[in-house]
Amino acid sequence: MSRQFGGVALTLMLGACSGAIVPPAPSSIPVARPPGGAGGKTTHHPVRDTAPVNIRQADGRIVAALPIAPQPVVVPTGAATAQLAGIVAGPPVAALPITDAQAVAARTAFALSCPGLMRRTDGSGLTRGTDWQGACTAARQPGDARTFFATWFEAVQVGDGKAFATGYYEPEIRGSLDQRPGYAVPVYGRPTDLVDVDLGQFSTDLKGKRVRGRVEGKSLVPYFDRTQIEQGALSGRAPIIAWAADPVEIFFLQIQGSGRLRLPDGSVLRIGYDTQNGRDYTGIGSLMRQRNLLQPGQASMQGIVAWLHANPEQGAALMRENKSFVFFRELDGPPQGAMGYAVTGQVSAAADPKFMPLGAPLFLSVDRADATGLWVAQDTGGAIKGANRIDTFWGAGAGAEATAGGMAARGTAFLLLPIGTMARLASVAPVAAPPASIAGAAGASPRP
Repeated sequence: MSRQFGGVALTLMLGACSGAIVPPAPSSIPVARPPGGAGGKTTHHPVRDTAPVNIRQADGRIVAALPIAPQPVVVPTGAATAQLAGIVAGPPVAALPITDAQAVAARTAFALSCPGLMRRTDGSGLTRGTDWQGACTAARQPGDARTFFATWFEAVQVGDGKAFATGYYEPEIRGSLDQRPGYAVPVYGRPTDLVDVDLGQFSTDLKGKRVRGRVEGKSLVPYFDRTQIEQGALSGRAPIIAWAADPVEIFFLQIQGSGRLRLPDGSVLRIGYDTQNGRDYTGIGSLMRQRNLLQPGQASMQGIVAWLHANPEQGAALMRENKSFVFFRELDGPPQGAMGYAVTGQVSAAADPKFMPLGAPLFLSVDRADATGLWVAQDTGGAIKGANRIDTFWGAGAGAEATAGGMAARGTAFLLLPIGTMARLASVAPVAAPPASIAGAAGASPRP
């Protein structure tokens, strides 16, 4: 949903959003070879059964799951794309513990994403648009969904495969279409004087980089930051879509990127991310941790919100340290991901398009049963950067908020690519072999 950052649990991390895009990598791709070496034979670790997705005990405790261990490989330092990080074969898709419900939902989301998947240039360097044609055609045909994935896809591990998954959701907050007692926080649309600049039009060295600002005299200057906006800098410069009741609620809705305003008459207005002021994002949870403001058990979104409400003056100053500010637009349908398609709770996920093609399925095998399963990478996030960094979308409602707000799962990610991709890449690119110290450990099963 074009969020500033992914997963509210990430408020505990430093995560400025530069917006810079890494220049395209060389055309060759190292296909990482796991230990065991000669002849390139892949050693698969046994696939472990996990509890079904969405399982929570009645008292709200999380059900643990044992992740599949990743293959030990050496990843080149500073690898900026999957093309440079390398890939290694994962377990057979048919052996992955995918439930029927997951497969059906993921096939629907994948089919929805297919036009964009085939049209877009894959920033990861792993696939071409035509590679997806067969699977996309088959996704629209009737038949068993699990068989569909086992027939058309092969699982690969990108880089070291070590996944970290957070969560996001579609929040619902109190709002009003007009300013009235109890509703005093403006929800702004895109300012008329906000300028987007594609720096690549000025220099090839800056290709893919953009800045946002405003014109002052004859100069382009940074756009107003959060403090300036809250002090009235947007007067006459930006439309006000609605008025929120709580500054903390709208702050976190900006982080999520889209949400619902529950109006006084009970109706709902959906709003979504339009643009941002160009300022760097600062995670206030990280600041709170550094300043010892959070007690044990307060690291979730819910704990941070409770602290901000309990300390309104200090909380307002703390939120202003995040200079980034999001502008919204009205939505006439469900929230959309970065591909422009509707995202689906417990199916859609955000990933870094430099490491996973947007629209591709992926399987998460992590230490939480509710996040373990089949997802489709239909979205991006400002802090969702790097290989195997995933942000899972949980939909709307109290359950979605509870799950997403505390999601922090670790394990292994397997990207699902059209069958034959590994062989094609291996035939045109050098193979990265592990050092002897690792190669000598062939067959060893590392800790998950």
